[in-house]
Amino acid sequence: MMQAAVRVFAEKGYQSATIRDIVDEAGVAVGTFYFYFPDKETLFIYLYDETADFMIQPIQQAIKGRATLPMKIESAIEAYFNIGVYEPAIVHLLLLGGVGAVPALVEKRAKFRESLVGIWQQPLDQALEKGVILDQNTRRSAEALVGAIDEVILNLLGSAEPIEELPAAINDLTQFALRAIAYVG
Repeated sequence: MMQAAVRVFAEKGYQSATIRDIVDEAGVAVGTFYFYFPDKETLFIYLYDETADFMIQPIQQAIKGRATLPMKIESAIEAYFNIGVYEPAIVHLLLLGGVGAVPALVEKRAKFRESLVGIWQQPLDQALEKGVILDQNTRRSAEALVGAIDEVILNLLGSAEPIEELPAAINDLTQFALRAIAYVG
């Protein structure tokens, strides 16, 4: 039922999606829905938390598993983009889902965004200490990277052939990120 709900929310948006749409997509009875969730908003918030955790873990692992800053950036972008291209409903749920419609989501979205910024800021702080990037406010740089990455994945998902464009998009954004953070190696 969870995967069905993610698909329905991504396809129809929070406002237009109904419990009937979700149970029909999942192939379960309405009573099954209400056994687990009291309403659509509770389900949506639960899904948001779960998908945020699902998205953050591979990005963290990608950064931790690489030695140099360029490798960390490329690997993290690749992890995010792979999830986005192969599971686009997740990206839609996290970046677009429920905006303005679910007041309880404001805090959760801020927490997710803060987690992403923190993931990017840590290697930037380390790079600054090592002198491989020029002096800068690494917090602002991390915020800018998060925004740029989100914008590119949303545009990539809107293209006719996102899978074919994936390698070039990863390379282009990696090169952009290195220039943006003034990487001097």
